[in-house]
Amino acid sequence: MTVTPHQTSILPWQPGTTPLMLAPMQGLTNRALRAHFIQEVRPDVVFTEFMRVNAAAEVKRLSAADLREIAAAEGDVPLVVQLVGHGREALVSAARAAQEAGAVHINLNMGCPYGRMTSGLTGGGMLRRPADLAEVIPPLRDAVSGSFSVKVRAGYDDPEQILSLLPLFESAGVDFIILHPRTVVQEYDGSADHGVTAGTVRATRLPVIANGDIRSAADGERVLADTGAAGLMLGRGAIADPLLFERLRGRAPSRPLLDERRREIGRYLRQMMPRYGELFCGDTQVLGKLKAIVSHMDDPDLAKPLKELRRAKSLALFTAVLEKLG
Repeated sequence: MTVTPHQTSILPWQPGTTPLMLAPMQGLTNRALRAHFIQEVRPDVVFTEFMRVNAAAEVKRLSAADLREIAAAEGDVPLVVQLVGHGREALVSAARAAQEAGAVHINLNMGCPYGRMTSGLTGGGMLRRPADLAEVIPPLRDAVSGSFSVKVRAGYDDPEQILSLLPLFESAGVDFIILHPRTVVQEYDGSADHGVTAGTVRATRLPVIANGDIRSAADGERVLADTGAAGLMLGRGAIADPLLFERLRGRAPSRPLLDERRREIGRYLRQMMPRYGELFCGDTQVLGKLKAIVSHMDDPDLAKPLKELRRAKSLALFTAVLEKLG
C-alpha cells in the first residue's frame, strides 16, 4: 500500500495529554517572548507569528527573516509554523520551503480578521469563498510530511459555517483544528461562543483545540469541561499572565493575591527587557514591545500602575514604575 505523507504525521503534543498552546499573535509572540514562556512555564506547543506567503514571487515565497525563525522545536517544545496567504501554488510552495528550513508542524491561518479586505482573501478572508478551499486544503495537506492543522474562525459571517467545513478537513487529512468561535466580521467584538466549540467537537473526529476569551484558570477549566475540546490555545490571557499555563496545571494559585500579582507583573516585565534588548534596536522599540504586553493587562486593582506603564515616555520611566510594583 502506498503511504501518503500525512498518514505518517505526528501531532505536536503527547498522546493522552491535554495540550496548552501559546497562540500565535502578530507583533507579540516573537522568539524573545516565546523563549520567556518556554523557560518560565513551558507551553506544550508554541507557534510562530504568522508568516506571510508571497503569492507574486516565483521562488521566494517566504522572507529570509521568516525562514530564519523556522525550526522543528524551540527548547524541546514543538514549534508550529503558521502560514497566511492565498493561492494553491503559493501555499504549497511555501509549505515545502518551510519544511526545507526545518519545519515539522505547519498551520494554515484561516482566522485572522484583518485578511478579509485584501484582494487575495487571506486569513479569515478565506472563509468568504469556502468553495475555493477544496482547491487549497488537500494539496497543502499532501505537501506536508509532518502535522498539518488549521486555525479557523467559526465562520465568515455565519457562526455555524465551521460545521460545513468539517467534511473537507476530515477527508483531506487535517490533523487538528484550532477554533476561535467568533465570526470573521466580528473581529474581537462580543464574546467567544464556546457553544460553537462544543458543537464542533461533537460533529468531528478531529481533535479540536479551543481558543478565545480564556483569561483565567476558571475560564479554561470551564471551556474544557463544557466543550470536550482536546486542548486549549491561550492568547491574550497568557500575554497578560504567563502563569496562566501553571494555574491551569494546578501548579500556581488560580487566583493570586494582589501583592503576588504585583510581583509577578514586575518580574515578568523586567525579565523581558533584556530579551527585547537583544532582539530589537534601541530603547524606543523595547519600550513599545513592553507596552504591547501591558496593553493586554486589565487588573482593576492595579489600574493606576498599569496606566502609568502604558503612558511612560521612556524606558527609564517605565522601569521606575516597575520598581514601585515590587
